[in-house]
Amino acid sequence: MFRGNYIGAEGAYPGGGSTRMETDDDTLERPVDIPSRVVTQHLVDPPAALLAEWDRLVTRSTGTDVTQLSAWARIRAMAGYTPSYLFAYQDGRIVGGALVLRRRLFGVLRIKYLPYGPIVDPDSSCPAMVALALVDELVELASPMGMTCIQPPEGADQISEALLERGFRPSRAGIAPAGSYRLDLTPPLEDIRSGFSKRLKSWTNRWPSKGVSVRQSDARELPLLLELMQHTGARHGFQPPTLEYVNLLYRELSSGGHAALFIGEVNGVPVSADLVTVVGGMVRGRLGGFNGDGEAGKLSVPAAVRWEIIKWAKEQGYRWLDFGGLPERMLDDMIERGIHSSDDWPNAQRAKLAFNGTPFRYPTAVELIRPFPVRLAYDFLRRNKVGARLVAAVKVMLRGQFRHK
Repeated sequence: MFRGNYIGAEGAYPGGGSTRMETDDDTLERPVDIPSRVVTQHLVDPPAALLAEWDRLVTRSTGTDVTQLSAWARIRAMAGYTPSYLFAYQDGRIVGGALVLRRRLFGVLRIKYLPYGPIVDPDSSCPAMVALALVDELVELASPMGMTCIQPPEGADQISEALLERGFRPSRAGIAPAGSYRLDLTPPLEDIRSGFSKRLKSWTNRWPSKGVSVRQSDARELPLLLELMQHTGARHGFQPPTLEYVNLLYRELSSGGHAALFIGEVNGVPVSADLVTVVGGMVRGRLGGFNGDGEAGKLSVPAAVRWEIIKWAKEQGYRWLDFGGLPERMLDDMIERGIHSSDDWPNAQRAKLAFNGTPFRYPTAVELIRPFPVRLAYDFLRRNKVGARLVAAVKVMLRGQFRHK
């Protein structure tokens, strides 16, 4: 159980503040010899130098996502979100923190969302102490009138547990996938290829003779990406984001080396596109589209694009390729029951398995809804069909990107 009070410097620069804490178990236990205290700081509009230091920490951190970069705050501003930064310092340098996105709902309720954070620098003199400081501050910063949702980064299960002990509950909001499927890029390329399914391995040799090629592209072909996403959206029931949004996303992320675009062609005609994001050694599929009409639908072009991304990512020295989230049922089957294939799984998700990756779970996403009557109303709405549709519509509005048909 966590107890403790960190005195932060809200709106100030590091250099002051003190800390005190106590704990009655070893979840995140205070060491006997503390190298230096942790000072926390909450800022709405940090100076550029501080944001640059924060971005450097995010970039070298594993288990998080581009959604913790300061660029993401500028991207999500298009959907009406404003940023709030929480920083933790030791010896005058940032050793942890979080980018929290905030938005008002119906003019009264406040929504706060922390994706893949908080982040703790593993090279700090006492990571557990930093984590405890951030947990304390997140509880203090939780919305008094509305919902606060937190998806801790991979490997931060202790942060989920600590927040649950402090009044949060497992989130039912679907703020992030429960887990995903990724490929380890450290083995030699031929070893990676040898793990592919028999059919996919065969395609890697046949694509050139079938006129299939893949190339890296840039912002000039973002309209093409959206055109191909329209085809995918028609099949799966979603409306792609606007070109304005995708232009902003690509511009903000690619300028720091955090995004790349790949185009798959058949005889020179583009039929598939993937936009990936990169941070902390992880390459993630972000946006993708495929026009499978005619002969192109028989050539596994999206797989050819992913094969090219694998080769590119390995050449760049990245550690993982994340193929995207898996539904809870698949995660249970694969991780808990050891099932490797099932006809009951969605086809789009089963296609990822041909690359012989590994399923994994994120720490439990948590939420805190206050005051209690608001929490009761939310739970009531989720339990009936009309209310569930209303909640789903609000989720789409809060995403500000995709509109399900």
